[in-house]
Amino acid sequence: MEFDIVVLTDHRYVAPKQKTPYIENVLLEDQLVLEAIKSEGLNVIRKPWDDPDFDWSETKYALFRTTWDYFNRFAEFSEWLKKASKQTKFINSKNLIHWNIDKHYLQDLSNNGVTIPKTLFVEKGSEITLEGTLAKATTENGFTANAYILKPCVSAAARHTYKIQQSEVLQYEDTFQKLIANETMILQEFQHNIVSEGEISLMLFNGEFTHAVLKIAKTGDFRVQDDFGGSVHNYSPSAEQIVFAKNVVKAAPELPVYARVDIFKNNDGNWALAELEIFEPELWFRLNPSAANRMASAIKNKFFAL
Repeated sequence: MEFDIVVLTDHRYVAPKQKTPYIENVLLEDQLVLEAIKSEGLNVIRKPWDDPDFDWSETKYALFRTTWDYFNRFAEFSEWLKKASKQTKFINSKNLIHWNIDKHYLQDLSNNGVTIPKTLFVEKGSEITLEGTLAKATTENGFTANAYILKPCVSAAARHTYKIQQSEVLQYEDTFQKLIANETMILQEFQHNIVSEGEISLMLFNGEFTHAVLKIAKTGDFRVQDDFGGSVHNYSPSAEQIVFAKNVVKAAPELPVYARVDIFKNNDGNWALAELEIFEPELWFRLNPSAANRMASAIKNKFFAL
């Protein structure tokens, strides 16, 4: 049987024995997506990306949704991605996924006029100390803050993400050396307004805004993800914020079918991009179920229009 679309997930979310509130949200949102795609008259099924028995040539498209184990199995996932891309097409496209999965994309967007935090990439295998990296960031990248965020170029859910004060640099040296020996890291100025005001996520489908949420870190933390106790609230963005988000997706190599644009007010008081998520973002359909229909319609119009 050939499918129009396979909705991709993580094997842990296929038939979970225990349903935590987190897993319940995953199941609810994937179900909303399945129902929305079916309502467009398309034949759809949900599968884990690592299903050993599924023939990926039996689907016209694969839609990345909740493949949230990929960064812990990156070598395996990359091999699957390479193989499956020869058998089917991806939503978003293979080119966009490869571009977006590595945070070097931020530099591309910056080159295209998008405001991002002051950023320095530390490539895998670099022979440099953390102290030397901070000195370079100050002299070459214009860092002026006395607190920094260190995180991997390929990551999600705040994996290996550290907030480092200037006074703590020597304490993090061993951690820094172990990290850069194995993967490329990204160093950014710590953004104080993310803690005090939160981070705004705007959802866009084929470049059109649908809904937004405000993510707020719990007291005493800097990470806004709900994995770390952060809270999520419905949010009505300003026209300026929507225009900023639209300009971000327009600056990508191609217009994504679905995107989440995470923005914040930077240390200089200007709107800036935290992340552009066009691979497997959480899109908070549970807070706006009709947006799932907007995504399904965008997919139908782009890939299945007669």
